[in-house]
Amino acid sequence: MSDRTARPLPVTIEDIDRDWLTAALRTRAPGVTVRDFEIVDMMRGTCTKIRLRLDLDDAGKRAGIPETVIVKGGFEPHSREWDVMHEREVRGYRDVSPVLKLPTPACYFAEHDPERRQGIIIMEDLVARGVSFCNPLKPQTHDQVARRLSILARHHAQTWDSPEFAPGGRWAWTEDVVATTPTYYGPYLEPGHWERFVNAPRGAAASVRFLNRDWIRSAFDRMLILSRQLPHVVVHGDTHLGNLYIDKDGTPGFYDSLPGRSPAMEEVSYHMVGALDLADRRRWEGALVRHYLDELGRNGVNPPSFDQAMRQFGTFIARGFIVFLFNEPIFQAEAINTAYTARFSTAMLDHDTIGILKSII
Repeated sequence: MSDRTARPLPVTIEDIDRDWLTAALRTRAPGVTVRDFEIVDMMRGTCTKIRLRLDLDDAGKRAGIPETVIVKGGFEPHSREWDVMHEREVRGYRDVSPVLKLPTPACYFAEHDPERRQGIIIMEDLVARGVSFCNPLKPQTHDQVARRLSILARHHAQTWDSPEFAPGGRWAWTEDVVATTPTYYGPYLEPGHWERFVNAPRGAAASVRFLNRDWIRSAFDRMLILSRQLPHVVVHGDTHLGNLYIDKDGTPGFYDSLPGRSPAMEEVSYHMVGALDLADRRRWEGALVRHYLDELGRNGVNPPSFDQAMRQFGTFIARGFIVFLFNEPIFQAEAINTAYTARFSTAMLDHDTIGILKSII
């Protein structure tokens, strides 16, 4: 091969060639050579996923790189607008998963190129492994969510109130999820954007009590006040069902992370409300939160009381509601955004999230 390095990262599918694939894979497995490859299929989107079949030399096979892999990156004209998201996904695979051991697909390359505003990941083909992908329109069982909460508790416990969040620490780069929520979603409160979402099916699925721009602005502020009073942890950052799978032995798996830091109950409420049917959440949420708190204790954390945890749960539901009310259609189909908006809206009514937020000072 030529003496090319993995940078510059390709920004079009046509730029992917044997030399670049070889250079990329050698960042994890020195000596590997890609003799040839073919595109099996692809799914275009904000982050395009390309399934490749690789013809590897013996060194590649000894390194355990499989015949088919997924190359994921921003290969569309609009992808440059989502550079921050690409970088965070790369950090999830490159910087977080190897340390905190959240069950994720094996990763063979993960790099971000700020000059080209591109991030690319080469990872295991989960289809070849035979996993079951979770479906946002098929809510999960109590046991499925409980198993996932056990894993999240272990994940969160490793960075609970960590000094490594301070400047210069390992996790100093993580973005404060609650603090940056107005940055990402505040612009959608402006005329033109607001009507586009509120007049969509997802807007019709929400209680009119929450379709109030002043209330959402207040929710941004009140959630941040509570967040700053609580310990933070490194979070996966997007634990809705579309980013989750179940291995053949029943072990929950996670992919497409957008790592950041937040109070743990922010991620717990986001996952639980999105993963459970409306009626099942009402029946099971208390027991599942107790289970999560018990798992934190087993992993060496002095957890909050159940009442404190449920107050946090009821507060941070508002963030999940905001995420899916304003989720761009390029990320999820309208049916999915509508289902999630309905789940979060109903949960906020059940928890009196409006009242909880008013009480935060």
